[in-house]
Amino acid sequence: MRTAVVTGAGSGLGRAIAAELAGRGWRVHVTDVDAGAADRVAAELGGEARASALDVRDEAACRALAESLGRTNSLDLWVNNAGVFFSGVPWEQSADTRQTMLDVNASGLMNGTVAALGPMLQAGRGQVINVCSLAAIVAAPGEVAYSASKHAAIAFTLGTLFDLRRRGVRGIQLSAVCPDGIWTPMLEDKLDDLDAAPSFSGRLLTVEEVAKEVGALTEKPRPILIIPRWRGPMLRFFDLFPRLGLRMLPLALWDARRKQRGYKKRIEAGKWP
Repeated sequence: MRTAVVTGAGSGLGRAIAAELAGRGWRVHVTDVDAGAADRVAAELGGEARASALDVRDEAACRALAESLGRTNSLDLWVNNAGVFFSGVPWEQSADTRQTMLDVNASGLMNGTVAALGPMLQAGRGQVINVCSLAAIVAAPGEVAYSASKHAAIAFTLGTLFDLRRRGVRGIQLSAVCPDGIWTPMLEDKLDDLDAAPSFSGRLLTVEEVAKEVGALTEKPRPILIIPRWRGPMLRFFDLFPRLGLRMLPLALWDARRKQRGYKKRIEAGKWP
C-alpha cells in the first residue's frame, strides 16, 4: 500500500485531500499543527490512517517524520498543503504577520519538500505535491504578502524539479497546484473584506473539487496544475503587461468585489456551496 503525508490536514483542503487519497487506496498520514484536529481526521478516515502533530516551520520535525517513514521504505507521496492567509496592504500589516506567511507558506513548504526528498532520493522514487494557489502566478492586490509567499513556493517547486532532472533523477515528481479561491476557513471570514476580493474574482472552488484534482495528479503527474486551467493565462496577463494591468485594475477590482458580494448573498441564503 502506498503511503502519503498530508500537511495542514486537520481541516479545509488538507482534510479533503486526505479523504480523497484514502478513497484511492493510499495509507494516509494526517498532520496538522493542531494534534487534536489531525487525530479526528485520521479517525474519520479509519483503516490504516495515522496522525501526528507537525508544525511545518520546524525543519527538524519534518525531517524526523520523513525519515521515520523512509526507514520502512514507505514514503511515496508528500503533500505540502499547510498555509496561512492574511489580507491587507503591506504597509499596514505588521512584520510578524508578513513573516508568518513567509514562514508557513514558503519556508514550511521548503522544509516539507526537502524532508521528503531525503528518503525519496534513496528509494529513487516518490512524488511531492505543493499547494501554491493562483496567487503564486499573479501579484494579487490586497493580498501582496500572501502572494509573495506563494511566488516563492512555486519558484522553489519548479526549480527543485529542474535540479532533480539536471542531476539525472527521473523517478521523483514535483508538482505545483495553483487553485483559484477555495471556500475554506481561510475565506469564511473574508466575505466583507475588500482587500480579499481578488480571491473571489474567479469561480469559488470547493475543497472536494480541488482534492479530486490532486488525487488525479498522483496518477498522472505534471509540473504545474492550475484550477481551473483557463484562469492561469488570464491572470498572467497582469504581470506580463503591468502598465496595461494598472489601467485595467479598477475594472478588475470592481468585478471582483461584485462577485464577492454575490457569493456572500448566496452563502447567507444557503444556496452555495
